[in-house]
Formats: sequence, C-alpha cells, structure tokens
Amino acid sequence: MSRRHVTIQRDGHIVELVLANPPRHTINAQGSQELYEELELLSRDSSVRVIVLIGESGSVFVRHYEVGELADSSERVIQRGPQPRQSSSTASRPRSEGGLRGAMRLLESMPQITIAAINGMAHGGGLELALACDFRLARAGEFTLGLPETGVGILPGGGGTQRLARMVGVARSLDLILHGTVLDVTTALDMGIVSRVLPNPLGEFHDAVKEFAQNLARRAPIALAKAKQAIREGVELPLTEGLHREAELFGQLMATEDAARALRAVVDGKPIPPFSGK
Repeated sequence: MSRRHVTIQRDGHIVELVLANPPRHTINAQGSQELYEELELLSRDSSVRVIVLIGESGSVFVRHYEVGELADSSERVIQRGPQPRQSSSTASRPRSEGGLRGAMRLLESMPQITIAAINGMAHGGGLELALACDFRLARAGEFTLGLPETGVGILPGGGGTQRLARMVGVARSLDLILHGTVLDVTTALDMGIVSRVLPNPLGEFHDAVKEFAQNLARRAPIALAKAKQAIREGVELPLTEGLHREAELFGQLMATEDAARALRAVVDGKPIPPFSGK
C-alpha cells in the first residue's frame, strides 16, 4: 500500500520508519493511521527485532499533532451538543483502536524493541509518540521537547498525562503539564524523559542511533521481548503479582534454543553463538 507520511527503510533485523508531513512536520490522522498499520504488520514479523522512528526533517522529530484537525474536531463536538454519558462499565472496556493511540499501544506492547530517534523538536503528540517507545535517543541541540497543550485549552490526549506521570512522577508531571513547560534536551535527560543524548551533527546522530539499534538487534530477541513484557506489565501490578509474572516469563525463556545454547557456551568457556530467535 502506498504511504504518504510513513516510509520504511530496512537494514537486516532493523526497520526505520521515517515520519514525514512537510512543510510543518506535524502528525495528522492519515499519518497516524499509516503508522499504526505499518506497526501492526511489523509486530507480526519475527525477523524484525528493532524498530526506529525518526522525523524526515533534519530539525523536527514530530512538531505536534495537526492543530487544524483538532480545531475542526472541537467545533464539531460543540455543534453536536451534549452527548449521553457512557456508563462506567462501558467506558472501562478496552477498545480496539488504530490511529495515533493504537500506534502508541503497539509501540509499548509489540515484541520488538522500539526507539524514538528524536532528531529535533517534539511537542505535544510528537513527544507523546516518543514516550510510548522503549527508548528516546535525542540529538544534542537547541530544540525543545514538551507537552504544552494546556496553553490551548486541552490536555495531552495521546497518553501524555499517563506515560509522563509514570516516568517522572505525579508532582513533576503536574508542574510540567499544567504550566505547559517545554524543556531543552539536557533537562529532559536529567529528568529521565530522554534515555540518552547523542552527537549533534545529523550524520553522527544517525550513525550513533544505528550503532545503538544494532547492539540491540544482536542480542537474544526473545529475551529482550520477554524482559520488555515483564517490565511493561509488571509496573502495573502489585509486587507479588509482578514477581510471579517475571517467573513465568523466565520459565518461557528457559525453554528456548537461544538460552540453552548461550548458557552451555558459557559453561564450556566458548563464545556465545549468534542468536537465532528460537
């Protein structure tokens, strides 16, 4: 299928998804759906081990969600008038959703390791997209990151309130979101919002992201997927349940050929063989 906003570049076990919407480099409904569909396909491809998201622009990762679409949506909601409220039981049911929210849920839940290569500005929906990835690698520079939505009368509705609070704590999230604060890269790193800051020149940044992704792609893919699952699921569970889930996933890994061969190589004092994903 032809894509307008998402293009794929593949290098072995690594897939790079390039996000484009010139000239402003925002993300919109069509781009969100394209991203969701690509991620849904990749999530079922066991030959893919690492997925990298990067902006097409040299100075913007994703500027923010397309404001014009949000303004149109707000006006339609007002024109429709008050709608019947959902019951709590209906509202709590999980929904099958595509688009940006669906893409974010896939980035968190898919077995592949996901990386946001933040090559430039990332506000609003752009930062929310990055927060859903397993790693956020930012290019050193003068650009900013933040969730400034309260400044235009809304809140970060793509998971920003929930993911940021789990990442940096309630008090700090309240401060950042209610004030609409945008951060420089160094401050974002200090707060733990950014995983690492990589070299500034764009070519060096791309090389550093590639090296980071290749290091992950060489590791045992099932072990990484299960470790990701243990962490992602465990933080939502009481400690006892989280430990039980960890033990279950550990047991599943002990039944893999990769684990058996690697453990035996260590015992025998031999190099660990390449991981096959079995």
